[in-house]
Amino acid sequence: MKNPTVTLAPLLALLLLAGCSKPEPVTEPVRAVRTVVIGNDSAGGTHEYAAEVKARVESRLGFRVAGKLLRRQAELGQRVKAGETLAQLDPQDLQLGQDAARAAVKAARVNLDLTFAEFKRYKDLRDQGFISGMELERRESALRSAQAQLDQAQAQASVQGNQAGYSTLTATAAGVITAVEAEVGAVLASGAPVLRLAHDGPRDVMFSVPEDVVAAMRPLLGRPGALRVRLWGTPGELPATLRELAAAADPATRTFQAKADLGEAQVQLGQTASVLIEQPRRTGVARLPLSAVLQQQEKTVVWLLDKASMTVRLQPVTVGGAEGNTVIITNGLSPGQQVVTAGVHVLTAGQKVQLYQPALAAAASSPADSR
Repeated sequence: MKNPTVTLAPLLALLLLAGCSKPEPVTEPVRAVRTVVIGNDSAGGTHEYAAEVKARVESRLGFRVAGKLLRRQAELGQRVKAGETLAQLDPQDLQLGQDAARAAVKAARVNLDLTFAEFKRYKDLRDQGFISGMELERRESALRSAQAQLDQAQAQASVQGNQAGYSTLTATAAGVITAVEAEVGAVLASGAPVLRLAHDGPRDVMFSVPEDVVAAMRPLLGRPGALRVRLWGTPGELPATLRELAAAADPATRTFQAKADLGEAQVQLGQTASVLIEQPRRTGVARLPLSAVLQQQEKTVVWLLDKASMTVRLQPVTVGGAEGNTVIITNGLSPGQQVVTAGVHVLTAGQKVQLYQPALAAAASSPADSR
């Protein structure tokens, strides 16, 4: 019988040799890419922004004192006149405070009358030589103190009277109620908003603009007819004047709020509109789809195709803005260069690529589809 150790020895040696051999390198696939040839384009024309008609003055009305909302006469969309009662707080505690202030005034007046009578008596006694001048001066000081106490009580009574009057909320101007922010029964703090009132008068179109066009819009401030407004459902366009442009961007949207004056145009609050702004045309720029641009190390780059070697390389570019789904490149590209527009996130520098051909892609997928 043969020794099993002798029989397995050659097999073990082959396994050890196989384990020590280097694996074959994996060949990176040649990726198919779409490209576009850079031309000498221009950018500018008309920019359009969504907007909304707003009142130039819109107040958030609230009570100047705290209390429980007892009644609310104004409703959403209601037209009100200046001085019209809109809402009322429970006035019971305020009236009690007013009654207490009135009582304090009566007490101060009685004390003043008594002090004045004593001063007159002591003055007669001094004139007759029965008391010294110092004693009369004490009575005169007491009289001035009583007069100051009466003045203080009267001022406090006036404050309490005003507080009682603040329990009624009235319209500060004629306009339309655009929002209701408190309901009957709510306990409100002083100054808490109850209603929002859009004042009658001029109307503005409010819209937001991106950061890249703010500098170009600032020269338009105050120029009559620099903007055009197209109202939803209304034929034609209205001239407008850029009245206000925010100095700081909104922290959430990173856009700048702008307001345009419509003059005497008859518009409705909340009406949807479009603001049209003519921008000067720039020549010598390139247009690329958004899919061609990516960020790497805080730089905006694109992939350029070298047709001689069929490899790609990164090229930093400068973005000058956007028009829909198209990016405007102002620097970094020259006419005739080929830029990769699809598959940019899976490429590496120097990688071999091939141009995407729809006919070949369809032929390659047809055997799989027929099964």
